[in-house]
Amino acid sequence: MSPVTMFLVRRARHTTVLLRTQRLNYSNSRRTLCVSHTHLNQRKGLVLGVFEKEEEEASLHLTQAAKGFDQTVSGKLSELLKISGPALKKGKTRIFYGIHEDFPCVAVVGLGKNNAGVCGAENWDTSKENIRQAVSAGCRLLQDLEVNHVEVDGCGDSQSAAEGAVLGLFHYDQLKAKKKTKVTAQLHKSADLVGWEKGVAYAEGQNLARLLMEGPANHITPTVFANTIEEKLAPHAERVTVNKRSEAWIEEQKMGAFLSVSKGSEEPPVFLELHYNGSSDSTQAPLLLVGKGITFDTGGISLKPSASMDAMRADMGGAATVCASIVTAAALKLPINIIGLAPLCENMPSGKATKPGDVVTAKNGKTIQVDNTDAEGRLILADALCYGHTFSPRAIVNVATLTGAMDVALGSAATGVFTNSDWLWEQLHKASVVTGDRVWRMPLFQHYTKQVTESQLADLNNVGKYSRSGGACTAAAFLREFVTAPHWAHLDIAGVMSNQDEVPYLRKGMSGRPTRTLVEFAAGLTQHS
Repeated sequence: MSPVTMFLVRRARHTTVLLRTQRLNYSNSRRTLCVSHTHLNQRKGLVLGVFEKEEEEASLHLTQAAKGFDQTVSGKLSELLKISGPALKKGKTRIFYGIHEDFPCVAVVGLGKNNAGVCGAENWDTSKENIRQAVSAGCRLLQDLEVNHVEVDGCGDSQSAAEGAVLGLFHYDQLKAKKKTKVTAQLHKSADLVGWEKGVAYAEGQNLARLLMEGPANHITPTVFANTIEEKLAPHAERVTVNKRSEAWIEEQKMGAFLSVSKGSEEPPVFLELHYNGSSDSTQAPLLLVGKGITFDTGGISLKPSASMDAMRADMGGAATVCASIVTAAALKLPINIIGLAPLCENMPSGKATKPGDVVTAKNGKTIQVDNTDAEGRLILADALCYGHTFSPRAIVNVATLTGAMDVALGSAATGVFTNSDWLWEQLHKASVVTGDRVWRMPLFQHYTKQVTESQLADLNNVGKYSRSGGACTAAAFLREFVTAPHWAHLDIAGVMSNQDEVPYLRKGMSGRPTRTLVEFAAGLTQHS
């Protein structure tokens, strides 16, 4: 039995999960979603699934759990489903009251076609996505009815069901007096407790990233961000080392590109360095994850428009997803070594701020003409990538809300991936099919490299020669100038930073994407030497 399975079996003894995020004390942060026991005085609800009926089927196609429940109520559930309206479509819900004394409210959710499987056109597992969407809809419906304990049908894939429940019930109201009903959920009559607990861990990781990204910038400063991650990793101290590097250390490392961004703010920068040692082989080369950590981005002297600037509190989404994925890997005890780097600072205008046209020197000695101070993410990542190479990693993945051009290109459908490695692309893509948090490969042509290496005053320019044209691609080409490793990928997550209603199981707000894909990717690497 693998270490991950052994851990999940032990953890599965506790099957109830608190799905209501607690108020976050940023100086002493608690787990956002934690295990608890069901109290007898809780109002209980039940979420059950039903598949779309195939043409040859004469009766309803209930899940195994729904069939069992229907038998306990002498067929009342199936009878009510037939007379209450048309067959339930995918993602739709119907609620029934008083049909079972233990569950005053029963929500039945439409799961779409049974065994829909992987869809090549959509690049995801349709069955898993249908379950996430349906379970989240059922849980939210019961939450709106102020039901505070829900049992959830595993729907044939307990991990996806858990992800739907945990992700769907997350709501950021830490700073509000009026809060949504606190909901606990547990798996309903299924042997797959291991899958359920794994799904809970994946979703909790994404919710941690959402919590950090949604928090106001005056609450989530570079120092507070680093302290929060340190506290989240404290239970795993035997496997994790946390280094919160100061401004003096950054100066010693000659990270001139990073410092050129941070110097405009009164908030001191922090270079957060995480070491997770999950492999029994201490000589195993680590996976290196690097996340952009701009805790607020005004654009600097190249000031952004004021409209929607508040969303730039989430410009540290790369750091949030990277750090949250390491917290999750530690919680799951994944047998892999991971190093996480997060350069954290604000990008502010002031008398000390970098001016357009200034030239700065990166850690590797290359000079950079900063023609646009709002193209700051690539500057802090450049120094972090240079530093990361000193660990001789097996692969490097950097994650950043880097360019508005990425949002224009792909919208919120997928994370854009630029990579010099076909093998690395295959691993990331395979992971994203499982999680439903998709990735899409973008070009790294020399065509774009020429646009950032032809600079009037320095070795490189931080913006492309032709301004906005191919902005996401020229940003990736700039980062490539600081990479010598054979397996490197740059994930531009600007388009997936937030959610309106595109992903049904995520409420409106910061998305925490692609945390689950990063975790699944890391888990997949445990199978490769």
